[in-house]
Amino acid sequence: MAHRRTLRVDYDRSTNVVCVVGSELNVNLDRSAPPGSKFFSVKCTANVKFELSPPPVESSRGALVPLSGNSVILISMSHASQYEKDDKLSVRYYQSGSTRSVLGTAVLHLTAIEISLDVDADRDGIVEINNPHKESWTWGPNGHGAILLVNCDAEKIHDKSPDNEDPRIVKVADLKDMSLMVLRTRGPAELPEGYKLTMHISQGDAESVRVFRAASREVAKNSLHKLFSSFVKDYPLVLSSEVLSQEVPYLGGSAEMNFYVEGLRFPDKDFDGLITINLSLLQPVKQGIPETPIFTDKVVFRVSPWIMTPNTLQPVEVFVCSTSDNYQFLKGMKALVSRCGYKLKVCLEYMNRGDRWMQDELEFGYIDSPHHSFPVVLDSPRDGHLDDFPYDELLGPDFGYVTRVARRKDVSSLDSFGNLEVSPPVTVNGKKYPLGRILIGVAFPTATKGRNMTKVVQDFLWAQKVQEPVALFSDWLCVGHIDEFMTFVPAPDRKGFRLLLASPDAAYKLFRGLHNDGHGQAKMFDGVKNEEEVTVDDILGDENLQDENNYVQSCIDWNRDVLKRELGLDDDDIIDLPILFKLEEEENGSRAVAYYPDMVNMIVLGKDLGIPKPFGPKVNGRCALETEMCSLMEGLGLRCTFIDDFASYHKLLGEVHCGSNVRRKPFDFKWWNLEL
Repeated sequence: MAHRRTLRVDYDRSTNVVCVVGSELNVNLDRSAPPGSKFFSVKCTANVKFELSPPPVESSRGALVPLSGNSVILISMSHASQYEKDDKLSVRYYQSGSTRSVLGTAVLHLTAIEISLDVDADRDGIVEINNPHKESWTWGPNGHGAILLVNCDAEKIHDKSPDNEDPRIVKVADLKDMSLMVLRTRGPAELPEGYKLTMHISQGDAESVRVFRAASREVAKNSLHKLFSSFVKDYPLVLSSEVLSQEVPYLGGSAEMNFYVEGLRFPDKDFDGLITINLSLLQPVKQGIPETPIFTDKVVFRVSPWIMTPNTLQPVEVFVCSTSDNYQFLKGMKALVSRCGYKLKVCLEYMNRGDRWMQDELEFGYIDSPHHSFPVVLDSPRDGHLDDFPYDELLGPDFGYVTRVARRKDVSSLDSFGNLEVSPPVTVNGKKYPLGRILIGVAFPTATKGRNMTKVVQDFLWAQKVQEPVALFSDWLCVGHIDEFMTFVPAPDRKGFRLLLASPDAAYKLFRGLHNDGHGQAKMFDGVKNEEEVTVDDILGDENLQDENNYVQSCIDWNRDVLKRELGLDDDDIIDLPILFKLEEEENGSRAVAYYPDMVNMIVLGKDLGIPKPFGPKVNGRCALETEMCSLMEGLGLRCTFIDDFASYHKLLGEVHCGSNVRRKPFDFKWWNLEL
């Protein structure tokens, strides 16, 4: 639909008018007519098009047209003017139907200008000319609207901080993190005196975006990656939280000017991710009177969400800590990662300061757009001794950083990111989640004193939209993390994965089978230093332990039902792992910890699994728990490697997954193609 502007004109005088090609001027002829006018006629030059409303009857065509109170002329221009005022339209008014009864003439001297503020509205990496859908944003493969990245990596080597905290462009390489916006104009060498182009944003959007422009007359390219040179140019700031409106140059002739749009923050509770940028042509009235906008073009961006990656995506790099007491664990992890062919990043003790819980401090994700993508680490509000690692060691060129800060009194163990996972892609009752669903652990709905993940983190996760979160019950655990009772592994059939759940029932079934086969005296923890050995019969005869595990099983079954419902799973999609728990007394009651190393708390590297070594009862020289685990996993084509984390992790209430982290490749699926 064309932009339509109401224009007032006066008879017996000339009016200089600027008309934007593609817009219409709406003139009420009766308002501008001399008193006593009954008829009118219109003449114009070839570049001017007009329509009359109501349209003249057939008999009056070519003759004088009767004037009524609602007589309107709609004026448009075919193409841009080469010179100022090089087109003309006149309206002559008559007292009667005779051409000799002229009462007055209104004359318009017209200057036509083409103005288009353009973005990659069809999401193909090309900034097309005047896309008709650039002013709105819709989801889906047939959707439209431009995409913006939060510029949260760091191009600066010294004085490192995320680029979105610096209101300057200090490296040309930083432009690839921004979205290209092109102002295309065509017209006379200069705008008529007093006219100006102004770019502007709302106060509400100002905290979320900055706009820079190329100071030189840079010719816009179609693909953003072609824009860069090997040296830094001057890119002045146009719009920011301090500058909501600023005049931009009109270059004259046929011209293009590049602008670079920088996202400053992710969607959140108070920000839906949508940003509108406007460009207006202002018309002067006279000295001392403000200009008025006579044409506005606008574009809409959506900020890319932060996206988590599930275990089923290919690993890129594995992260672990080195501490004074985890040599055995580190040895096993290095061997596993080396055999799998992935990179290993070891955080040394001077950096981790004894904090070994790499999973709990951070979560890897990424952001994506048609022109660029890069990983972004989400820093947990737990703020342990590893707190500096995400910022100091990960933040850098093409590696972004985001965090959510909570009040210390609001932060609990449930804010560590062993309590934050994401499922593989699922379909639930016909609704597709091609990027999976985020999983978080919270208190049971009826709890009055339970721990919960802090609200600022939950609000952030919900606001990303593309991986709709599911809340699980994890407060029954002493540490309170969902990775203590569940994980996902890839599978060659069904949905492409299996959900693994810790199961005391499966453990008791295994131990009863050992007893029935004459292995009741087989010992747990055989060879583990400073750990009392326990036989299979000891475990089976401990009624209190059985009661505690009945409670644990009921908690896991509650989550099992939620996961089946919210992820669209069947029982055949779930594998129960033989794991026992025990309850520990705490200030607010009893909570569960793993009785022996918790095998579900594993690291998944493609088809290789790094599993806590359970030190279970040995049968024919082999751990029965390991044998069962291998049997369950090898049927899926997965290889099990058991890593000794007993002293350095298990005894501290964590396991292999808690002490490691994995950065993975992004999804092939593009988030903007989601059907929401």
